[in-house]
Parts: sequence; C-alpha cells; structure tokens
Amino acid sequence: MPSKIESRHLGEVAVLVPQVFRDERGYFLEAFREDRFGELGLPATFVQENHSYSRKGVLRGLHFQWDPPMGKLMRVTRGTAFLVAVDLRLGSPTLGKWVGIEASEENRRQVWAPASFARGFCALSEDVEVQYLCTGVYNSRAESAIRWDDPDVGIEWPVKPSLISEKDRQAQTLKEWLQSPDAKHFSCLEQMLPA
Repeated sequence: MPSKIESRHLGEVAVLVPQVFRDERGYFLEAFREDRFGELGLPATFVQENHSYSRKGVLRGLHFQWDPPMGKLMRVTRGTAFLVAVDLRLGSPTLGKWVGIEASEENRRQVWAPASFARGFCALSEDVEVQYLCTGVYNSRAESAIRWDDPDVGIEWPVKPSLISEKDRQAQTLKEWLQSPDAKHFSCLEQMLPA
C-alpha cells in the first residue's frame, strides 16, 4: 500500500498521496511506513508527532528548527489547509522561494519539508486539524520563524488570515534571518558534500 510522490518542489519538498482502500466500512490508508519512505528517498525516522486544531483563518508559522534539525511530514486530517514551505538554504538557487499546497481530509496530500525549510499553514475551512511527524524533538533554544507576510518571500495566501499568534506576528524577516549567525545551519552546499 505505497504512498506515491505526486510532485517535488524547490529541490527538497515532496507532496505525497497515499493509496486509499475503500469499502462499505469506510477507508484505510498507510500514512507512514518506514521501508516505503526509505525507498522514496524520504526520511524513515521520526521522533515526535504533533497535532494542532485551528479555526478558519488561523495562520501558524513560518517555523523552523536547527538543533536538532526538525523536518516535518505534514498532513490534514480534518478540513482543508494551505501548507507552505520556504527554502532557507544558503547557496540554494531557490533560497527565499516558497511552495503552497492545498491539503485536505479529502485529497489526503502529505507534504514533506526538511529542516532547512520554514513551514506553516493557514486554515481554509471552519475546523482544521493538522498532524505532523518530526525528525527532531522540539528545542526552544534552537528554533525560530520568519514572517508570514514578508514581502521578499511574497507568499500568496488564498485567504487573508484572521488570527495569528503574537510570536508569529513578531517574527523576523527572511533578510534578518539570513544575517544571523544561525543561518549557517541551513546550507545547500553542506547538503551536497559527501558524508
């Protein structure tokens, strides 16, 4: 029952769609399977699962963490949300570019974005639940965010957000992040060097 990669964006972001089996009882799907993800070249080890509930118009993000690096496999299990990833990799030809995917409980799209991408979402329906598997455990001393409305990034949100946390409203711009010493944690050149 493999998931398939529907599309790839910005060199590292993958949109996956699981195979769904339906019958008179309802449906069944595998949201994650270690061996299948490994075969697709995606992370096969997750150490934390998060689950959020949001009302329509809530915007969360754009968050990232470098120690330990926290990549996220995001999916919407109730309602519809616009999931976003922004490239933070120094030296990347797509630095500062973004991708947005509408994911819902109906289309069952999942979005994988590595630690070197800022991630966030906007709730498009009345009730939205987003679950995400993380490759690192949360560390408040090594996490940050960039502004959801940074004009240098230019995300085209499908709705005007109506509720944003104070922390997210006060986030730095991409330009400010790139000038910080911690920006070196996300380098396209490091990812291309052999281990």
